[in-house]
Amino acid sequence: MINKITKLFVFLAVCIELSLCLTYRMFPNENACFYGIISKPGEKVGFYFAVQSGGAFDIDYEVTGPNDKVILSGVSERQGEFVFTSQLAGDHKFCFSNTMSTFAEKMVDFEINIEHELKGSAPLSETSENVLTPMEQSLNYLSNKLNVIQKYARYFRTRQNRNHYTVTSTESKVFWFALFESILIVTMSVLQVVFIRKFFSTTKGRI
Repeated sequence: MINKITKLFVFLAVCIELSLCLTYRMFPNENACFYGIISKPGEKVGFYFAVQSGGAFDIDYEVTGPNDKVILSGVSERQGEFVFTSQLAGDHKFCFSNTMSTFAEKMVDFEINIEHELKGSAPLSETSENVLTPMEQSLNYLSNKLNVIQKYARYFRTRQNRNHYTVTSTESKVFWFALFESILIVTMSVLQVVFIRKFFSTTKGRI
């Protein structure tokens, strides 16, 4: 019984680990690729990404199969979440491109889930290879709910980062506009004083 409970807790820990979102720093003009191995055709593949900071919060992405055929692609996207069925077994390539940015670094969160990895992480009961015990079913349910919570957490984190960037950018624009306005007012005041003094000195000389 203790051994079975230990296996179930290991199963839950593995499920949580598989659903962790990775973060990668993209340098200007950089291309970065990551690989997922598909063991057989017909497996489901989940792909999620979101730009957390940098530039206009956009990135180019491309997903290709073992035959170099493009499965998914996009230009200047802020985030995306996709599920597709693999047609071929082998290495699938998930690439990000920051070549549109000359100076801006970007932080990209991404996650790749492959069906056979999730299935392989679930321990089966000793009596059956296909039937899960009630406790295993409960842990499956908890794992799914944790994945949903993590998706919401990622979404709110992305929104918070973008809202913070918007507020910071607005504050910077307000500061520089106020500074420019102040300099303009002072300059106009000085020019008015100089013009008036020059006008009266010219008029006085004529009299």
